[in-house]
Amino acid sequence: MQYNELKDEELIVRLREGESAITDFIMDKYKNLVRSKAKAMFILGADNDDLIQEGMIGLFKAVRDYDSGRDASFFTFADLCISRQMYTAVQASRRQKHAPLNTYVSLYSSYTAENGNPEDATLLNALVSEAELNPEELLIDKENVANLEQMIEKELSAFEKEVLDLYVTGMSYVQIAKVLGKDEKSTDNALQRLKGKLKKVIQWKK
Repeated sequence: MQYNELKDEELIVRLREGESAITDFIMDKYKNLVRSKAKAMFILGADNDDLIQEGMIGLFKAVRDYDSGRDASFFTFADLCISRQMYTAVQASRRQKHAPLNTYVSLYSSYTAENGNPEDATLLNALVSEAELNPEELLIDKENVANLEQMIEKELSAFEKEVLDLYVTGMSYVQIAKVLGKDEKSTDNALQRLKGKLKKVIQWKK
């Protein structure tokens, strides 16, 4: 039987039984998922090749640690392991640079939607919904972006900045909570708080 005819969970069982070739098969099967996530997190200031390497490490850990009796589907578990490994690498890179604001995503950077598709929207539009402000009200002179980002840097807590980082890569608050190891309610609350803070800053700048 060909490996591609088996479910991931069945592959893991056979891997545990000694079919070591399955590891290479799964790594190859999910390499495009790793590349897709690396492309999304690239906006956070990390090197794309380094992110891919970290993502493959996360995928390997998923293959090694997956437990069908404890975890959800292998895909969900792998998705979490890859994202967590990449984000940990991004955070480590920032600490080494000692310049978080320099690598912080611009309010005018494009982001990736939750469905994985790149959008023409910007972080500014992502954080402030149309229900809160009209598009015309979001037109801020780009000359003020640096000052605006500095204000956000001061206003957001460390946790809110982490939530913001992952939100702009297209993750939902549920996914963010899993990556950061936080509960969903506190993560959603942080997301709503940072949106509110941004709205106040935008209105102040008008």
